[in-house]
Amino acid sequence: MLCRTCQETNKAEQIFHNHCIAEPVVLKEPMADSREIRPVKHLKGSPKIPGDKSISHRALILGALANGKTEILHLLDSADVNSTWACLEALGVSIKKHGHKIWVQGQGLNSLQQATSQLDCGNSGTTMRLLMGLLAGQNFDSVLTGDSSLSKRPMKRVAEPLFFMGADIKLKDDNFAPVRIKGHPLKAINYPLEIASAQVKSAIMLAALFCPETTKLSGLIHSRDHSERMFELFGANIKTNQTEIAITGNQSLMPRDLKVPGDPSTAAFWMAAAAIVPGSEIELCDISLNPTRLGFLRALEKMGAHIETEIASAGPEPTGHIRIKYAELQAISVHSDEIPSLIDEIPILAIVCTQAHGTSEIRGAEELKVKESDRLGAIAQNLQAMGAKLDLLPDGFRITGPQKLNGAQIQTHDDHRIAMAFSIAALIAKGPTQILNPECVSISYPHFYNALRDLSQ
Repeated sequence: MLCRTCQETNKAEQIFHNHCIAEPVVLKEPMADSREIRPVKHLKGSPKIPGDKSISHRALILGALANGKTEILHLLDSADVNSTWACLEALGVSIKKHGHKIWVQGQGLNSLQQATSQLDCGNSGTTMRLLMGLLAGQNFDSVLTGDSSLSKRPMKRVAEPLFFMGADIKLKDDNFAPVRIKGHPLKAINYPLEIASAQVKSAIMLAALFCPETTKLSGLIHSRDHSERMFELFGANIKTNQTEIAITGNQSLMPRDLKVPGDPSTAAFWMAAAAIVPGSEIELCDISLNPTRLGFLRALEKMGAHIETEIASAGPEPTGHIRIKYAELQAISVHSDEIPSLIDEIPILAIVCTQAHGTSEIRGAEELKVKESDRLGAIAQNLQAMGAKLDLLPDGFRITGPQKLNGAQIQTHDDHRIAMAFSIAALIAKGPTQILNPECVSISYPHFYNALRDLSQ
């Protein structure tokens, strides 16, 4: 039941006060294994950051399409990337591991084979969406499935531009997995992207490789540019500028040796922890400093965080080091045009906002409602459980700080970024915090809790 103020303002802006948000955002979750986290005095050290998840997916896929053997160092070993690995093997790609090295034996664009069963993408939206583009132009049929969470995430946004290319794709309820793909010859298109999504963009780019002419993308193309960089690395005929991406089809890709840099979205949790836990100082090495991924770092800088960066390698992905110390922070406003560069970091940014002086406002983040969980709802629900106050907006939230947090039971909704964000919140809370289903962090950072233990000693 909404209070009178919320009933009135809801008509115009759909703002819900803290005492009104429990019913709209509660997402029930059964009791399960949990991990207790207590506040710490400070954090010190240099945790090893696992390989970037976005780059790892793309390295495996483009390696599978190249003519020859691609060697990959520092590939992310996580549930999501393992889903892409398993699907490619089911499509006939040979992938071998020895120590820290991965070898992908590519046989060219037309070398994939029909899988003998459905392709299980697990919890990985990247796997499913990129494979939709990869498989649409094959000469065989495929079925992509996923877990219960992935089966609720929208796939029409990918299928629609592929339809225009001639793809034959059927979705459950016209939007969801399982995704049934009938292999079909594709045609090049000129397509204005209406969603700033690297996954949608990348699916079209992969499909474009199987078209006889040149596919051109315009519109909202300024999301993460890992695909553009890696297409160029693997020798694809691709041209990019501020307004257009053009990919020529029916070309050969060359195998490449590459090292996957550390994931800046993963590093963000330690950046946030150092910024809000008094006396903390953390150094992060070999991190991707790709400009399209630095939205969270820039946000912390605007808030007054003490951050130093140093570029060690220029390309194909700029890579370097980040050093961050505790500092008193000021509130920030984040608008829709900034969201693509920090979409995955908004849960941890919400935690940082509770400790900043003034009122922070995040807008244009409605995409969070269709991630691994309804992340806006999960943020509001769990901050409320910790005693924080916020206004939940239809596309973001508003938080006035600094606020004291109390230990609480955290509902992760099997979402790795919610689990890690509120594990960081627990470090500054009064009393112990229980993180339910903590093992969901394995989706992107299997050793997160080991790193947290080492930094707090």
